[in-house]
Amino acid sequence: MEQKFIAAWAANREKAQQLGVRVRPVEPEEAVKAAHRILSGHRLSDGFQALSDKGHLEFTLEALAVDKRFTELFTDEEANEALTRLLEAGYRF
Repeated sequence: MEQKFIAAWAANREKAQQLGVRVRPVEPEEAVKAAHRILSGHRLSDGFQALSDKGHLEFTLEALAVDKRFTELFTDEEANEALTRLLEAGYRF
């Protein structure tokens, strides 16, 4: 499951970049650890606001964290933080 998450996050970063949104690359071996760090803090994921402005929050880390394919990778607190960020930005499921 971790490998699928890492691949999905990399694909989302590529899609964001195609939209002109700059996102920092994440080394595959650090991806899950980085995701936990981002979701347990108060900092939005890279490109979150720019993707929100373009109407493409589906390409954010936060969207992956609440994706049913990957929920087992995250704590309830991390998933709730991701969901809160998405809802506050107007994301529609």
